[in-house]
Amino acid sequence: MSRKIWTLFLAALLAPCAALAADETEQGLATVWEALWHQSGTPTRIVRWDGEIRMRLTGVDLPKHRDYIMQALRTVTDEAGVKLVDVSDQPNAEQVANFKVEVMPDTALEDNQPCVTYLDFRTEDRIDTATMQMRTKDVWRCAYHESMHLMGVRGHPAGKTVLSYFPTKVDGLLPLDKAMLRAWYSPHMRGGMTPFEVLPVLADELVGTMPDKEKAAQARDRFFAKTIDQMQAFADGKGDVPMIVKRSGKSTEEGIRFGRMEMSYFLGVAYLEGVTVSQDSNQAVRWLQRAANLGSRTAAARLGAATAR
Repeated sequence: MSRKIWTLFLAALLAPCAALAADETEQGLATVWEALWHQSGTPTRIVRWDGEIRMRLTGVDLPKHRDYIMQALRTVTDEAGVKLVDVSDQPNAEQVANFKVEVMPDTALEDNQPCVTYLDFRTEDRIDTATMQMRTKDVWRCAYHESMHLMGVRGHPAGKTVLSYFPTKVDGLLPLDKAMLRAWYSPHMRGGMTPFEVLPVLADELVGTMPDKEKAAQARDRFFAKTIDQMQAFADGKGDVPMIVKRSGKSTEEGIRFGRMEMSYFLGVAYLEGVTVSQDSNQAVRWLQRAANLGSRTAAARLGAATAR
């Protein structure tokens, strides 16, 4: 076989592998992008813990569930590099805990929401306190899912993650979950970052896990361009939220309307700082102005700084 034919043969043989790698990268990026959306229809900023989590475990059937709940929480906090301290047995546990886990009776909560995590924060950058509730019969399928929410990841993406409403695994983390947690708590991330500031950090973590990093990087760039186009349409009132947000059945007109304002602001910041897109002051002013017109005080303040440059 001649060298030329052998080269063509190898290229034909490897092409499907490269295509699969690119598809896997784009699917992974779609998943991490969807993880940045609240189910109401609003894209979110990054919130995360900036100190240790002091947990108090309460509720029913605790001897039955304690070890499994602790396993889920420690798996997630260890991956993120956040210290978890169980203060349940301390006499002043209620005062010192900043995170409460409550195992509820099976008659509590609702069948379409058997578990829930509430994150409390004064500003949308740092989690101050949190509460997690799970029905006793649903602890097995909720513990890892809710533990991801505890760390600040608020979305319910469609891909290969325990956060999905249609998961392939509920009793542990999937590789994409681990990649998200590492990125979320990496030194390159900070609380309050917008989705377009966050996306490159998440993408770098994902690309780093792919065997063909060059193909993965190309897929990343295509995904960035496509997402920017889609979000400009969404912010302009012509496009829509990600399909999985609609499938959740919990999006609201108010949430989507607020989401269009927030996305306008996020696009303005992206163009202003040159994150996910090339820096473009004209586009930055355009989107910040739109967000300000829709009622965003943050955009109005940023617009003043942008026009003063």
